[in-house]
Amino acid sequence: MAQQSTIPAFCLEYWQNKAVEWGQATTLASQQDVCLHLQQLKDFLQQIFQKLQHMNTTAAIKTFPLVGQLLGRLCWNPCVVADEESQRTLLQCLWCLYSAEPQNAIELKANDWIQSLIRHLISDSETENNSFIQILGYTSEEYHSNVVKCMVSSLVTELRESCCNGIHMPKRFTPDRLHSLSVFCIPLVTCSEAAPLIEALLTCCESGSGETLSADFLKAVGTALLQKKIGLQETVIIGLWLRYLPSLENVTLHLIETVVSIPHFSPQEMESLINDSLLPKASARHPHIFMIVDTIFRNILLESDGNLLVQTLMQMFTRSFIQALLFGEAQDKPPLKAFFPHNPQPLLMALLKHPSDVPSQVWPQHLLCIVETLKVAVEDKDNGGSQRGLFENWFLLVHCGDWVDIAAQQLIASKAETSEALLWLLAFYHHPNNENQQRTKLLAVARKVCDHLKVLFSSTTLSLSHLQTSLDLAEANSEESGSKYLFNQLFLNFLLFSAGGQVIAKDAVHLMTHGISAMLAGAEHRLNSYGLMDYKAHRTLKLLQEHLKRKA
Repeated sequence: MAQQSTIPAFCLEYWQNKAVEWGQATTLASQQDVCLHLQQLKDFLQQIFQKLQHMNTTAAIKTFPLVGQLLGRLCWNPCVVADEESQRTLLQCLWCLYSAEPQNAIELKANDWIQSLIRHLISDSETENNSFIQILGYTSEEYHSNVVKCMVSSLVTELRESCCNGIHMPKRFTPDRLHSLSVFCIPLVTCSEAAPLIEALLTCCESGSGETLSADFLKAVGTALLQKKIGLQETVIIGLWLRYLPSLENVTLHLIETVVSIPHFSPQEMESLINDSLLPKASARHPHIFMIVDTIFRNILLESDGNLLVQTLMQMFTRSFIQALLFGEAQDKPPLKAFFPHNPQPLLMALLKHPSDVPSQVWPQHLLCIVETLKVAVEDKDNGGSQRGLFENWFLLVHCGDWVDIAAQQLIASKAETSEALLWLLAFYHHPNNENQQRTKLLAVARKVCDHLKVLFSSTTLSLSHLQTSLDLAEANSEESGSKYLFNQLFLNFLLFSAGGQVIAKDAVHLMTHGISAMLAGAEHRLNSYGLMDYKAHRTLKLLQEHLKRKA
């Protein structure tokens, strides 16, 4: 196979014959011949590329009938693909032949063929025993990893140099070409080596007429992220969510489904899941993202009839969101009103103040301030009170449910007379849509339960029979799940903080079947985060958690 002294400047048939002669370069002679002709082949491929980039697929195939066969054979030749420049030009030619929106059978077939070539280039299954790769000193896996890295590097360089220079966009980087490239890259999405290319595409300038990148590509990236098959920079992920909302919705729904399907998450595990999702940080930077995430939480909460695990998740999300908002970059930080536009500012400030930032001796006054402000917001029709306003303020209270937990603790543990205001807060939290008559009845029963539990609070010789009066009252007035949650919240706080609660804890928890796991998670967070050094309460909590795990 001696080197030809003269080769026509543009001779497709000559190089097609050469490609057939070389095959997959499995012999030493063919490998040497490829190397001898490689520079001329690169020059030829560059000429092909210059012509193809000005044609659509159908015109290119009609003008150069052999071009597909040639490019296909060269992609299967490891000696050619191992050369970075050859590989880059091959990819550019394939890219030009790819149709983002195929118009006929020829273009459909060309797309399938190109996708199969891409899969071949990124797969290491076909070249297990290739002698050329062995001569290079690579394993099959290392060789294909390097091929993908070279491919990615070439495309990223072109994108960064040509696509987003802010001055002009060369013809091959028109919106249509970028759309084609994004579809072309779908098979690469789950390759870790392809992450720089995915990031370059996602950060490329959008055209003013709408989304440039393929929806299938954006969906594939979102799915790969959700399945942890690719890692991208935080800013790129957030950018994906802003330009392709289904990916944001899927992440939020996945977080909710994960928490609800495994009810015995510790607060630490749930907090880690929430922060790993990147949703709090993204929400703190973009009110638009917060609104979408919050809307999903609201819908799930209403559909699940106020599921306590969903409420607990919302509360922990809100804590992480507020932390991200407080400690994020000060520049262009959105105001709180941008996230909660329908809530009165005084109520917003009172509820979003974290209990750990308020001295425990001031909690009763702060709770009274919350109740007074909330009552005005939901009951005063002359000041904008409405059904929508009622639920907007209830959702805010759910976000900040830590204060409701503290109210329940204060009702049981305080030596003062049972507070009507705190009872109203619990009743509104668990039954926001109750009419006045229903709420009055529930408040009366809740007061009797509280009064009875307060009488028993200091007793060290409790038995379950001592609680029977309260249990019977609760059972007779628990037609709806919200009422059961309210009474269970009172009973749990009694078990945790009363003198004899630990003695009857295991027997009593059998009777608290509604929302107990979520309540225990909230109690654990409260005891660990608010400086409550109540060792007996900690021991009782641990006893209840272990008992529930064994029961599960």
